[in-house]
Amino acid sequence: MAPGLPTAMDRPHFIGIGGAGMSGIAKILAQRGAKVAGSDAKESATAEALRALGATVHIGHAAEHLAPDATCVVVSSAIRADNPELARAAELGIPVVHRSDALARLMDGLRPIAVAGTHGKTTTTSMLAVSLSTLGRSPSYAIGGDLDAPGSNALHGEGEIFVAEADESDRSFHKYAPEVAIVLNVELDHHANYASMDEIYESFETFADRITEGGTLVINADHEGARELTRRVTACDVRVVTYGESEDADVRVLSVVPQGLKSEVTVELDGSPLTFTVSVPGRHYAHNAVAALAAGVALGIPAGELAPALASYTGVKRRLQLKGEAAGVQVIDSYAHHPTEMTADLEAMRAGASGRILVVFQPHLFSRTQELGKEMGESLALADASVVLDIYPAREDPIPGVTSELIIEAARVAGADVTPVHDKARVPDAVAGMAKPGDLVLTMGAGDVTDLGPEILARLSK
Repeated sequence: MAPGLPTAMDRPHFIGIGGAGMSGIAKILAQRGAKVAGSDAKESATAEALRALGATVHIGHAAEHLAPDATCVVVSSAIRADNPELARAAELGIPVVHRSDALARLMDGLRPIAVAGTHGKTTTTSMLAVSLSTLGRSPSYAIGGDLDAPGSNALHGEGEIFVAEADESDRSFHKYAPEVAIVLNVELDHHANYASMDEIYESFETFADRITEGGTLVINADHEGARELTRRVTACDVRVVTYGESEDADVRVLSVVPQGLKSEVTVELDGSPLTFTVSVPGRHYAHNAVAALAAGVALGIPAGELAPALASYTGVKRRLQLKGEAAGVQVIDSYAHHPTEMTADLEAMRAGASGRILVVFQPHLFSRTQELGKEMGESLALADASVVLDIYPAREDPIPGVTSELIIEAARVAGADVTPVHDKARVPDAVAGMAKPGDLVLTMGAGDVTDLGPEILARLSK
C-alpha cells in the first residue's frame, strides 16, 4: 500500500501549476487527499483536469492567490524571483519547496525507479508506467508528458512502485534516492546550467551515487557518453546492468525489425532470447523499451511477464503523435528539440514513410540554438523540405545575434530545402502549398509549434 500524505504538504500552493512536472505532483497530492491550490499563466486542459480533482487553479499570478493557511509553496526552476506569490510567501513565512523536493517526498516509503538521460526520459518512464499498470502492479508515476493511455502525466497508485522522470536540466534529479535508476544517454544540453561535458558527467555521477544500497543502475552500452559514465561509476557500491546492441551488453539487443508503425525486438537476457513487440516506430523507441525491461527485471518483475506488457504502451502526446490526416497528408507531432532527438525521429519517420517528409521546426531556447544551431540544421537535411520558425524563448531572454537564421544557414549548407517563416499564422498556408497526397508533415519542437497541427489539418481540408 502506498504511503499517505506528507504533513507539510497537506495544503500546497503551486506557482506554475499547469507545467508538465508541477501538474503531475499536484495531481498526486490531490489524489492523496491534499487541499491543492496554485496559479498558472493561462487556461489549459491541465488546469481543468486539476480542478476536476478538487484543486483550486487561478489564472495569472497575484499575491492574493496565495492563501495564508498554505503549508508550503512549490516552485520549479522556471519561476522568477520577482513572482508576486513568491514574495507573498516570504512575507507570510510560508516555506518554499522546489518541485524536485516535493517529488522526492512523494516517493518516500516506496520503491522508486528514476529515469534519466538527455533524451527519451518521458517515453521510457511512460513505458514502465503503462506496462506495470497492465500487469496489475498499480504503480504511482510522474511523467513529463501525457500518455495516450491511461491519459495522464501522473497517478497515485496503490502499489509499492513509483516511476519518475528524473530531470537533469537543473540538477534536480540529485534529490531522488531510487532503488533502480536508468541512464539512457549522456550528452551536453541545457547550456545555461552546464558549461562542459565534465559538468554533465559530474552531475550524472551524483545521481548514480544516490541509488540506494543494493540498488541497480541500468545504463546504455551503446552510447559513448553513457559508457564513459559507466567507467566513472564502477567504483560506486551499485550493481550496473548495461543494455544495447554492443556485444558486452548485459541485456543485448539482437534485432529490431520494423513492422509498419511497430517494431519486433529480440534481446538476449540471462543467456536466452526473448522477443516482444514495441507498439511505436523507431529503433530508439525499441531501445527505450529494452531499458524499461531491464529496470523492471532489476526490481524483481519476471521478464516473461513484463516484455509482452510493454506492447500495451501506445505513445505519449507529442512523441511522434499522429494528429490526423487530410487531403492524403498525415500530420504528426514531435517534441524533438535537440539534434539527436530530431535525427532519431526523422529516421524513424523515413523508415515508415512512403512519400515526402516535410518538417515545421521551431527552435527551443536561445542558449540551445547558440550551441547546437549548426547540428539542428544538419538534422533538418534528413527531411525533404522544412519550414523554420523563430526561436521559442520559454524561460530565456534573447541573446544578441542568436536567431533561427543560424539553423537555416547550416541546413542550407547541408543541402536542405529550408523556408523561414517568421509569422506562425502563415505556416498552415505555407505547408498546404508544399504538401501533396502521400506526404507526411512533422511539427517539431518543444514550444507551441504543437498548436499548428490542427490548423494545418484544417487548411489541408479546404
